[in-house]
Amino acid sequence: MERRQVPVLVAGGGPVGLATAVELAHHGIECLVVEPRETVSWLRPRAKTTSARSMEILRRWGLAETLRSRAPLAVAWSDEAVFATSLLGREITRIDRCFGLDLVGSDLAAEPGQQVPQPLVEEVLREAVGDALLTGWQVTGLEEDADGVTVRIAATDGAEREVRAQYVVGCDGSRSVTRDAIGSRYEGRQDARPNFNIVFRAPDLADRVPHGPAVHYWVLNPAQPGIVGRLDLKDTWWCIAQGVRAEDADPVRLVRNLAGADIDVEILATDPWTARMLLADRYASRRVFLAGDAAHQNPPYGGHGFNTGVGDAVNIGWKLAAVLRGWAPEALLATYESERRPIAADTIEAAAANMATLAPELADPALMGTDEEFAKVRPAVAEAIRRTKDSEFHSLDLVLGYTYTGSPIVASGTGERLPHRWLAPGESLYDRLGRAFSLVGDLGSPQAASLVAQARELGVPLEEVDLPGEPLTLVRPDQHVAWRGGDPEGALRLALGHLR
Repeated sequence: MERRQVPVLVAGGGPVGLATAVELAHHGIECLVVEPRETVSWLRPRAKTTSARSMEILRRWGLAETLRSRAPLAVAWSDEAVFATSLLGREITRIDRCFGLDLVGSDLAAEPGQQVPQPLVEEVLREAVGDALLTGWQVTGLEEDADGVTVRIAATDGAEREVRAQYVVGCDGSRSVTRDAIGSRYEGRQDARPNFNIVFRAPDLADRVPHGPAVHYWVLNPAQPGIVGRLDLKDTWWCIAQGVRAEDADPVRLVRNLAGADIDVEILATDPWTARMLLADRYASRRVFLAGDAAHQNPPYGGHGFNTGVGDAVNIGWKLAAVLRGWAPEALLATYESERRPIAADTIEAAAANMATLAPELADPALMGTDEEFAKVRPAVAEAIRRTKDSEFHSLDLVLGYTYTGSPIVASGTGERLPHRWLAPGESLYDRLGRAFSLVGDLGSPQAASLVAQARELGVPLEEVDLPGEPLTLVRPDQHVAWRGGDPEGALRLALGHLR
């Protein structure tokens, strides 16, 4: 049996597996991504929101502009969600500044969010990963020992191989082989309500929509509640029919009900699903780590799913690189679970709260009545929408504000993402940071000399960003703060996971 050796094997080449590979390549680490799908399917767009934080990470990899230039919906197209009786019906209210799409040029973030179908994100990441992606194969099992991991992979034609890796990152989704291999189990629950996704083509439908551009159109029709949105500025749309079981679904009729008219429609794909709130009870063994859906699943409301996985990828990616390049001890890897699992737990809780009030809960039969009945009930429904859905569309505290405070590898009172700022038009502070650690602030201070000496002693790459008169900040490769001010003695050793 043929055997290949790589430093890191990534099981699964969805967006999180690909992000892990890009992060490793960012640090010069070779990996192999094993993915059964030969091509990306455009018929199941899945995630459609790439958060401002994920876009900052794409900028860090040099891919943000590539993704934006190819996204069917430009950021400037809309940042609004419209709530109506149907796609072609009466408007109830709208919410603006959704999903961080309004952050263009803001000091809050180096990048605004981006509405873009997941298949396009995967295509851009596949191109960046290049020859490290092995398609048509999947991981079927693995065995870990003191020196590495032996991974069994199989092709669709029955061929088998073994790959020897020092480490494995399991990004192989809800039916994860890697999760089973390390004895990890999901904890949580599944929502009782069914959902039915449809991708469809509807020529000239856009010209008939009276509400103008929006990233979401929420349909509050009690007879058929759901969400509709555009996949491009041509004729392709997506929708979620809420409360519909696959066995009862008539896709054409569902689309027409949501539209509110007997429109011409061509069904391109359907996808029944139920929301899950699941968290793996452990994220890692010594050499195998779980990321993305293999580690956690949450409802899609708020757009946090794959974005949380991108955060996983960056966290484990830089830590594996630090260990493999010899400037951090293996103990650093044990902090992956302690840092990322609480973030996933918070995200699941937030998404579940968003899911508590969906279109069926907001729909009122009076909305479908006469103009007088609609006008009478509209203010109360609009107020309920603003009260219950604000956090779903305005979640920057979660997207940009999560911290690793309390982690054993950050100094007391730190762990937050480095506050963003623009240094010049188009030049972000983040653009000045190094690929490994960065020292930001007044480099003329004695503290700076101490930290530079520590980096030299430990062999840690350290980018120096001089901002005269400003407090010194030690920034990790993932742009989170490891130390700020105070006594710098041992700050870098702490940030690298050296035992105290």
